[in-house]
Amino acid sequence: MSTFVLGLGGIAVMLILLFLRQPVWLALGVIGLVGNWALNSLMSAKFIAGTTMFDVASNYNLSVVPLFILMGEIATGSRMSAELFNAARVILSGVRGGLGLATLAASGAFGAICGSSVATAASMTRIAMPEMKRAGYKEGYAAASVAAGGSLGILIPPSIILVIYGSITETSVARLFAASMLPGLVLLLLYVAVALIVAHRGSSVPNEAAAPFRDRVLALRGPWQFMVLFILTIGGIYAGI
Repeated sequence: MSTFVLGLGGIAVMLILLFLRQPVWLALGVIGLVGNWALNSLMSAKFIAGTTMFDVASNYNLSVVPLFILMGEIATGSRMSAELFNAARVILSGVRGGLGLATLAASGAFGAICGSSVATAASMTRIAMPEMKRAGYKEGYAAASVAAGGSLGILIPPSIILVIYGSITETSVARLFAASMLPGLVLLLLYVAVALIVAHRGSSVPNEAAAPFRDRVLALRGPWQFMVLFILTIGGIYAGI
């Protein structure tokens, strides 16, 4: 059997396992194990299966994953995420759909110190959803804002997924972070554009009063801890510390 036919058969079996709702790791692991057995030998397949997972899991880069999660929990517990949202809410007040835009902006900023989409979405759900409901936003618009903002957590560095990917592929994590910064910001701007279009074309959001200019300037003082943490984290990574 040629390698090409074997590869096509492996892809087909993998897709069948996925359609049967098997876990992705199981489908990939089974195909990889059987494929290595077919291409090399049973001894080689057993050796790789017994050592690869330990080699990947013992990678030093993975040590930052629990620390990023801890940093996100501390940021949530210290109300840093709430201060980010409040600052964005005041600055964007007067703009139609301002609370939705504030949710997206705060999610992007919080993702830059957390690295987890789940933690970002969970934090914004507790903070932004009650505010938007009290202001009269429809639940669909509010939930969509939180869900879209949460997806930024895995793209805007530092990202836990990129750390894991870099460890598996032996790619520089710092370079992955540098490469993901621009796409993350572009995605944030696209979310903002869609939120503005939806807000102006429908009745999902109410009109909001604009805060005085002085209050908007003072609101920038709230998330100063975030700025310090972002500079230390991202600046330290890009500086090679």
